[in-house]
Parts: sequence; structure tokens; C-alpha cells
Amino acid sequence: MKLSEYVTHDAVGLAELVARGEVTGAELEGVALEAVAAVNPLLNAVVETWPAEGGEASAEGAPLAGVPFLLKDIGVTMAGKRTELGSRLAEGNVAASDSYLMRRFRAAGLATFGRTTTPEFAYGITTEAVLYGPTRNPWDLDRSTGGSSGGSAAAVAAGIVPVAHGTDAAGSIRIPAASTGLFGLKPTRGRVSMGPDVDEIFSGLAVQGCVSRTVRDSAALLDAVRGPESGDPYFAAEPERPYTEEITRAPGRLRVGVLTQGDGPRRTAAPVLDAVSRTAELLTSLGHHVEEATLDAGVSREEFVLANARLWTANLVPWLDALAAALDRPVDLSTLQPETLAAHTWGRRVSGADFVGALGVRNTVARAVGRRFERYDVLLTPTLPELPPRLGVFAEGVEDLDGPGWIDRLFDRSPFTVAFNVAGTPAMSVPLASDPATGLPIGLQFAAAYGREDLLFRLASQLEGAAPWSARAPAVWAGTA
Repeated sequence: MKLSEYVTHDAVGLAELVARGEVTGAELEGVALEAVAAVNPLLNAVVETWPAEGGEASAEGAPLAGVPFLLKDIGVTMAGKRTELGSRLAEGNVAASDSYLMRRFRAAGLATFGRTTTPEFAYGITTEAVLYGPTRNPWDLDRSTGGSSGGSAAAVAAGIVPVAHGTDAAGSIRIPAASTGLFGLKPTRGRVSMGPDVDEIFSGLAVQGCVSRTVRDSAALLDAVRGPESGDPYFAAEPERPYTEEITRAPGRLRVGVLTQGDGPRRTAAPVLDAVSRTAELLTSLGHHVEEATLDAGVSREEFVLANARLWTANLVPWLDALAAALDRPVDLSTLQPETLAAHTWGRRVSGADFVGALGVRNTVARAVGRRFERYDVLLTPTLPELPPRLGVFAEGVEDLDGPGWIDRLFDRSPFTVAFNVAGTPAMSVPLASDPATGLPIGLQFAAAYGREDLLFRLASQLEGAAPWSARAPAVWAGTA
């Protein structure tokens, strides 16, 4: 198979070719490596590659057998492979065993052949780790890919693989999806197991998922990895039917609430406002009821930022300390970036009472967000309030920020995504628009009630059919190599 043909297929399409014997997993891996060689020197999205294990040979009949696949360098472990978490503190760290999610990736037949960049400890919404260097956006090499699944997003957007692993604790699937013109769905809390090494990440704010170019790929992958494992502290109820069936079903007439401004100081930019308006018109044309809405999180913005800062930093402290002890390295600026070190320092001062209080805020927010879905089936917001920023913007003055200061900066740049992490509800970024002046993609976020990925997949499939985005390709595209 030629590279120019490979990039025209999504993951489900490639798996169908393998199942029919028209191509082998080994051939697909070779083409994927060709794609890495063609575009990764420009993007810096793939950290390393290795010979794929498994594939269609060991997973005959698996839904995604032989499909080339990349792991984000955090949130999942593959036995014998490095997992460096985007940090000099963990440089050279090798995983001893597969995580439960990795086992499910193998069982799905995915041919995992490398790992992608992430900001240090996924602690940011731009992918510019000191360890790896900046990852560049395939649409504009001077722009951010978003984060923290920025390497995976750049690799998928540029055609290296059709789908790649991602995690999301504050928008880390949706933000890079919006920045690079991809589809990205954050599942419900408890949909995918985090085990066995941890029960939950960042006190339940983080979930596992993927970025993809088509809705059906995200549906197929979530079908392959969802469901509880032994010892999980909680899990979302199994869906009524597979998500790959949901995308064939009409969503019905939905009640859609539209929000255009976040609660922070940053105002939504004109191109993004126009994209929301055009999306609302599209929804109306499809028969949905659309009206302006608000999202009352139940607490002030200051309380929201402080509670998240306490949850994030308190979780970060034992993680970093354990790595430092295991690898015999100091926790200082020789191993950590300034914002991570500041978070670690501030997190050491978070008391047990502070932490429990932050969990109480999480509960308040979850109840308030949940009530919104008593009135609306879905909420529509921009994924981001602006176009992808230029590389280096997030690092300006970072040495002057403490733990809450860094969180406040992230939430200012991404005011729409994190509430749904705190609430645990599913949300997706859909690449429905682009900026006429720059050609940069604009993602629109849709959120639904707890456990309602089925509804989001139905709506996403309808939107993909009504306003297909697959024909749009970035400037850096493996298909032109």
C-alpha cells in the first residue's frame, strides 16, 4: 500500500482491508513508519518508534486488527517500553507491565508502534515539554497543537496514524482535537479503567480516550476499551448497545443550550463566535431546538480555580516524589519545568482538610452541571475561546507563577472544558469550522449528561454527515510526501 492511499482510510477502513486480506498489518506498519519519516521532523510529535507487537496475527477477528497505533507518553504503560511522562524527572523510565488499558488495546488488535509527546506530566494545554521540545501544529508550524494529548493529535492530523491514544483531565483530548481539526470525545468518568497501578487519576478528573479523524473510529475504539476491571472503585453502567451501532441511529430532536463566553476574563474571539453561530444554525436546520443558555457551576470562579489547584497539586506531589525516589533524582529545576516545580512546592502545603474541601467543591460542581442536563439534552460551547496560540505564549512569565497561578492561566485559555471533567460527564470536540482568514480549524464542544456518550455519538455522526470535515487537510500532510 502506498502512503497516498494509506492516509485516505480511517482505522475502521484499514481494519476492513486487513480482514479481507487486501493488506497485512506488517505492510501498514511499514507505511506508518514512512509517514513518520515524512512529517515528524517538521512536527516533533512522535518520541520514538519500535516494531509493533500483536497486530492481526495475534488478534484474529479483533475489531481493529493490524491498525497502526500510537500511545501518548502518559496514562498507559506497555511492558518493556519507556514511559517518560514528558519529564526529565522520568527520563529513561521503563514500564514493568501492561496497564489494563494497554491489554485492551492489544485485544482490539491495534499495532502499537510508538509513543507521542505530552507536556510535562500532562500538566498543561500546550505540548512544549523541555524534554522533547515543542510539538508543532500541522496547520501552522508556529502554532501550538494544544495539550496535553498534543503529540497524538499532531500525528493523527498529519496522517501518521488514523487514531491515537489520549487522556483528558481538563480538556486534554478536546483541546488538541480542536487545535488540529480532529474529533475528540472525553468519556464519562468510570467508563475506562485506570488500573491496575491507580484507581483514579487527579481524583477522578482524568479519563482515557483517543483522538481520531472520523467519528466511527472513536466509537470503535471506545467500544474496544470500555468496561470495568477487577478492583475498580466505581464504573459507569454499560451502554445499551455498542457505540458503533449508535452512530447509525438518528439523535432525534434535541434540546441544545448554547454558551459563548466563559466565566474568566478572556473573551471569545470573533472567528470562534461566528463558528458557534453557524453551528447553531446548522443544528436548527437539522431539526434541533437551540437556545441561549448559561452554565452555573455552583461556585465562584475563584473557588473553582482554588479547588482544582488543590486537587491537581496534591495529586502531583506523591507522584513526583515516588519517581524521584525510584530513579534517585532531585526534585528541582534540573529535573522539572518551573510551573511543575511550583505546583509541587505549593501542593506540599495543601492540608488534608483543604483536599477534602476541594472534593466537596467537585461534588457541588457535579450536581450543578448535572442539573443543566435536566433542561438540555446537550450543551454547545466553543472548545477554545480563540485560535491555537503561537508556541511560547504559555511560557511567558511562568517563573513568577505559583501552583494556583498556573491553573488560573490554563483555565483562562480554556474556560469551557474543565467543568465537564469535574462533573465527570462526557464531552466532545467536533471540527465543524475553520477561520476564513488563517484556515486554522475551530472545534465546537458538545457535552451531555453522565453516561450519555450514546447521545453524543449519534449527534456527532449526524453532524459529520451534514458538514463533513474529512476533506480538509493541514499544510503538513503525509499524503503529499
